[in-house]
Amino acid sequence: MRMLDTTMTPEALVLKQGQGWARGEVRIKPLLNGSEQEFIASRRNIVFQTLKKLQIQCSQDEVPNIALLGSGGGQRAMVGLLGSLVELDKAGLLDCILYLSGVSGSTWCMASLYQEPDWSTKLDTVKNKIIERLSGPGVSLTDKLEKLKKYYYGKTFFSLTDVWAVLFVTPYVKEIDEQTITEQRKHHKKDPFPIYTVIDKQCKQSKTGDPWFEINPYEAGYSLTGAFVDTCHFGSQFHEGSKKNDEALCGSALADEKDIMKSIWERIKGIFQERETVFEAMREGRPAGGHEEMNVVEENFEPAGIASHHDPTSLPVDKSYQVLMDLVDMNICALNGKDTSGLDQSIRANLNDKLNQWRDDYRTFQASYSAEMITNLMEVAGKNITNNKNKLLEEIRMVVGKKGTRRFMINPNDK
Repeated sequence: MRMLDTTMTPEALVLKQGQGWARGEVRIKPLLNGSEQEFIASRRNIVFQTLKKLQIQCSQDEVPNIALLGSGGGQRAMVGLLGSLVELDKAGLLDCILYLSGVSGSTWCMASLYQEPDWSTKLDTVKNKIIERLSGPGVSLTDKLEKLKKYYYGKTFFSLTDVWAVLFVTPYVKEIDEQTITEQRKHHKKDPFPIYTVIDKQCKQSKTGDPWFEINPYEAGYSLTGAFVDTCHFGSQFHEGSKKNDEALCGSALADEKDIMKSIWERIKGIFQERETVFEAMREGRPAGGHEEMNVVEENFEPAGIASHHDPTSLPVDKSYQVLMDLVDMNICALNGKDTSGLDQSIRANLNDKLNQWRDDYRTFQASYSAEMITNLMEVAGKNITNNKNKLLEEIRMVVGKKGTRRFMINPNDK
């Protein structure tokens, strides 16, 4: 599993202004990378054709830049994003999206999708493969330790990122994905352009500089600062705008250090417990691997008080998506400066005493979801799309209209 929850200090890059950009150099320019521009031009034509099918009339110059942004939240975010994308596809809206971006758990979903060339053309098949994997057995301890050994001896710089990916992320995504982001350059001409985002912890805590760092198949860098390097050099050390060496300057971290330390400690304890179980099985002549081993691991990793199956007393699906719809309306009202108190009361009324139960059922840190939990969460996320399809179309039409109006207001001599 590639790690995307990364911190990288701006001070580690000593940058210089320059006209050109080459591999191994820092590009500082308020323009898209040339390869990204070519990709977007091609994708924009797909969006244009899709808008025509939806009877949204515009010229190619008026095609809006529509991005879908996925939130963080571990497996909950991963499954929720997948459910939203599936329903967007069914509603005929998926190909309206120019960019697909996510952070933390949403990037787990993106990484799974972009393993498949042109995944958006066969999303139902890709979705089934992902759900089958998430519902199945995980990666064995033997394979995890072998992978860490390979990273330790084969990489220039072995860091906590490798340990975090193999020991913490793998039990949720049920695989170790060794594909690189740069491999996505040539296999996704029909998909939205992917942007994996991370937060610079140092900038976030100090409230200075650019806290958002983005990684796409071509470049990695600070969005607001406009400083980027070729993605294949991400993690290298740069001096005066040029690559100095491949020493890694990034590591994995959550926003809350207490959470990450607690999670790692739980994993470590689980590993020692599992090793004892494996040794006992070997002494007794029982099989030490396979499904039996994985069942022991999941039991060891399951935090106290959190059920690994769906609680039938949890919030019904219809009320769940009503809450999500109200949240969408609340955000729109807040952006337009309108009163949101009524919607707030509606949300609280629907959740009532089930709020804490819902949080417990779908915590960020808990045992991997059961097949039933995955199905229910995807249904809730999907209904948030289907019940807001008309609103989404209305927003798209409004953006297209504004872009067209602005185009006619611009003086041609000012272009």
